[in-house]
Amino acid sequence: MISPSSRPLRLLVVDGNTREQRENHAAGYGTQPGEAYAAEVTAIVPGAITDICLPADAGANLPDGAGLQSYDGIFLTGSHLHIYQIEPAVTRQIELMRAIYASGTPCFGSCWGIQMGAVAAGGTVTANPNGREVGFARKITPSEAGRSHPLLAGRPLSFDAPAIHLDTITLPPGGTTVLASNAYSSVQAAEISHDGGVFWGVQYHPEFPLRQVASILGRMVPILIEEGFRRDEASATDWLTDLHTLDAEPTRHDLAWAHGLDAEVLDAGRRVTELRNFLNHRVLPQTSARGRA
Repeated sequence: MISPSSRPLRLLVVDGNTREQRENHAAGYGTQPGEAYAAEVTAIVPGAITDICLPADAGANLPDGAGLQSYDGIFLTGSHLHIYQIEPAVTRQIELMRAIYASGTPCFGSCWGIQMGAVAAGGTVTANPNGREVGFARKITPSEAGRSHPLLAGRPLSFDAPAIHLDTITLPPGGTTVLASNAYSSVQAAEISHDGGVFWGVQYHPEFPLRQVASILGRMVPILIEEGFRRDEASATDWLTDLHTLDAEPTRHDLAWAHGLDAEVLDAGRRVTELRNFLNHRVLPQTSARGRA
């Protein structure tokens, strides 16, 4: 349960996408990725003040160390970029993540976010030899450490979550505690300690409602067909229609059964478990400890 504070939390959302990627997302979904992420967080902590920074953009106004320390918590979104394809849009984000570690500000990342947390601390990310994980990460299993870790508090011993990614952490950096894995990715959740900071992250997307999953996959239909996830455009359209229907009607047990989805995905409160746990166990206690509550 999120505890009330005498002042609004001040949070930073780092949108890892380029301008073109953000605009494409907004064209299909209605908001840019960082805005959508901020909306999910403020639904958990109403009244929180969220800023969004755009480090993939040349000339972006990025916070320095003092600026980062002024935030109670930082969230890193997913991205269509690949961290091993070195370009300024990527290297700016790695440097920002290193500054976040040094600032000591609590930080959480999804998908690209956990990859950024790993690489900035000395780890390695590559294209996943198991292929793309599309729609949902299935049978995510907490490790022994993960079963007692507050990031996964409330999750069952095996669960599914929204996920869309090609890349994965293949060599975690020193200071990493792997908290969960599945058949696709050996690092589905982790805590990384580096340079005085502590990062929590997941390879999946607890911040994605089904309509956002469907919106992103709708732009990937040729890839879904080429890689064998859908037989043809008609079957892809039917799948996406079902996801939109389940988003609007999560009690459609027929569709939930057909797609193998349960409350860990369909219940809005349970889906965002990791975001809520991060706020409860990392942001609020540290805010109090820093005398900022």
